[in-house]
Amino acid sequence: MILDFFENSINLKNIPRQGWRDKLSMKHPESVSDHSYSVAIMCMVISDMQNLNSEKILKMALLHDLAESQIGDFTPDQIDKEEKKKIENTAFEKITKYLPEEIKIKYLEIWADYQENISEESKIVHQIDKLEMALQAKKYQKEGYDKEKLQQFFDSAKEEITNSQLKELFIQIINEK
Repeated sequence: MILDFFENSINLKNIPRQGWRDKLSMKHPESVSDHSYSVAIMCMVISDMQNLNSEKILKMALLHDLAESQIGDFTPDQIDKEEKKKIENTAFEKITKYLPEEIKIKYLEIWADYQENISEESKIVHQIDKLEMALQAKKYQKEGYDKEKLQQFFDSAKEEITNSQLKELFIQIINEK
């Protein structure tokens, strides 16, 4: 039964990031797995630099998009935020259903924390998620994708990033040639 959990995580490799497809008409954008890995790497470094709970942050980063292995990657244009949360919660519970009870409970707590975005850890993961998106948008810009179409991704990140260190990194991304 634990293999079901692992198979869901592997399926993230097959889920394209929908925003890049919709907004840039990309045929082969990064996968959700690509994105999640980058978020986890960034979370590892930032949490260590800021002396935060790295274990919790890394687990949260690795779990933050896992529900998409079942439901796909929805953009804000496609679905209401509360409806998306409901669908994701149902999928996440299904994905973790057969994990050992003590592990399942821990993951459900981390998931709920991320969904509610109340703790310091969840706030930093949400902001790093946006920072990673901005970094990926800059990469696509360097590859020749339209800067005007990419601007909405930069604007979204700018609006969400409040941590001073992450803001500084965001400014570096924007100003990079």
